[in-house]
Amino acid sequence: MINIRHNLSMKLCLGILLMTVPIFLISLGVFYQQSRNILLHEAMIRVNGTLNTMMQRIVLHLTTVEVATNSNSWIVEEQLDPDTMLTVSHRVVQLNSYIDGCSISTEPDVFPKFGRYFSAYTVREPDTITTVIEEEYEYFSKVWYKKPRMQDEPCWVVYFDESDSLELTLDGMIASYSKPLYKENKFVGIISTDLALLHFSKVISAEKPYPNAYYMMIDEEGHYLIHPDSTCLFTKTIFTDIDPKLHPDIVALGHEMTAGKRGNMHVNIDNQPCLACYQPVPGTKWCLALICPDKDILQAYYKLAFIIIALIVIGLIVIFAFCYRVTSSAIKPIGKLAEMTQQIGEGNYDQTIARSKHKNAIGELQDNFAVMQESLARHVNDIRQGNDEAQRHNEELVEATRLAEEASRQKAVFIQNISHQIRTPLNIIMGFAQVLRGSFGQMPEEEARNLTGLMDHNAKTLSRMVMMLFDSSEYGITKDLISNKNEVVSCNEVAREGIEHSNGHFPELPIEFMTEVTDDFCIHTNRLYLMHSIREILYNSAKYSDGNHISLRVTLTASTVRFIFEDTGPGIDKAYHKMIYEPFTKINDLSEGLGLGLPLSKRHISNLGGELTLDETYTEGCRFIIELPR
Repeated sequence: MINIRHNLSMKLCLGILLMTVPIFLISLGVFYQQSRNILLHEAMIRVNGTLNTMMQRIVLHLTTVEVATNSNSWIVEEQLDPDTMLTVSHRVVQLNSYIDGCSISTEPDVFPKFGRYFSAYTVREPDTITTVIEEEYEYFSKVWYKKPRMQDEPCWVVYFDESDSLELTLDGMIASYSKPLYKENKFVGIISTDLALLHFSKVISAEKPYPNAYYMMIDEEGHYLIHPDSTCLFTKTIFTDIDPKLHPDIVALGHEMTAGKRGNMHVNIDNQPCLACYQPVPGTKWCLALICPDKDILQAYYKLAFIIIALIVIGLIVIFAFCYRVTSSAIKPIGKLAEMTQQIGEGNYDQTIARSKHKNAIGELQDNFAVMQESLARHVNDIRQGNDEAQRHNEELVEATRLAEEASRQKAVFIQNISHQIRTPLNIIMGFAQVLRGSFGQMPEEEARNLTGLMDHNAKTLSRMVMMLFDSSEYGITKDLISNKNEVVSCNEVAREGIEHSNGHFPELPIEFMTEVTDDFCIHTNRLYLMHSIREILYNSAKYSDGNHISLRVTLTASTVRFIFEDTGPGIDKAYHKMIYEPFTKINDLSEGLGLGLPLSKRHISNLGGELTLDETYTEGCRFIIELPR
């Protein structure tokens, strides 16, 4: 079976190779023949694109100079004085990073106190911008002054700076945009803004399409303004030392550029064939050319022979591999089916068998296996879901059992606690009642009064616990609150009643009362539950504080009224701040009470639309705040 398959694959591979290899070789030959023209055409597009980009950059520099000069020249014409000229010259250079220098020079004796000459000059140095009054020299004969004056219009000029006036000058060749200045229609001087062509050349040369490509710029007479050979700048022209008979192409290129035309040309420069793309610089009489040697452009072409050989080898390998892949793909699904079937037999039922895209016998077999696997996986998943559901129910039963046991434990603790809490005052009342009955008429009045007071106190304590138990029930929480939640209650009056109630339990402990509201200030609420809350908080303050200071203050905010309870003492540890509002929870299990006072007070205040909070910033004891809407 394996030998037959291999033989069939090899036969099919050889047949496909006999058809494809001749076509492949012919295609490579045509590609090799046409590659030179394609490379030259793409190079011309690339070079022209780079030249256009660079021309936009040059125009940006020149436009910046022209705009800066034109937008500031009127200031000098309006206010022709030395200070203005110095200020404008400095500002032109400072505000325009492309500009290297700016001079504003006047006609003879415009400012008599400075003599015949006056020129304000600013130059950009590496770290600073310096503005000075130039020393006297004959600048009237300089091309940057003479040419715009003669033409009576702004123009670009290029000259070589001899550095003969100051040390603060731009060395080398300079391109200046010079504009005449007029005062009352009378020519008074020139404003000239400079670009150092050396710096300009570095900016231009930074971007080139090929490693050995370079830029050159000439003026209308053919003088080199930018050239990689600095010895040619301004001293030679494109026609210098050129024999028209030996180098007609360079002569033709020079005439095209000096005429301000644009185009492409193949020329031989320094015995190297090169592609020259050129175009004029807008607004000037200069022309910029990008020279690219053919050896850079056709470098890939020269290596093409090696690439062709590599393509032939790689192509034959790819074709053979493709042929073998095509022949083996027909029986590949059977191998996958065998592997999937083995994994399913091992218990991995989640394996997915893909549907076949082929409508043949093997494709139908693969689809049938896929249907069988999906059905098997579906049944297995149903079993897993059933097991998961049963496990979830078991976990819920365990949790319900745990909760029931916890509820039973809490119930036992609660019954034990409430039995103890109720039995204590009840035993006191019953014991004192027997004492009174046994010594009726024989006990001194003062002692009888003390006994009845203790009985009254414990009866009230017992009544308080019963009332709290009633309030803790669903019926007790909601019945009175629902029936009457809009009573008109005086804040001061209910506060005083709460203090009076507390004094009845703790007569020896004074409670300070302060208020910011009048006695007729009222709110709509449930008097009973507000009173219960105030009493419980005051009761806790009296019971747990040190007894030195307990106060109740009534204050107002923009939308609420506050009852602020303060006491001094040990306070409540931060670890128990969240526990104090949980029903039947006490910080100290041996302490008196049911653990319902604060939880019920918070529930009452919440049901009344307010909030009960513990001020955690207060450290002298406890400060509770009841805040209700006005």
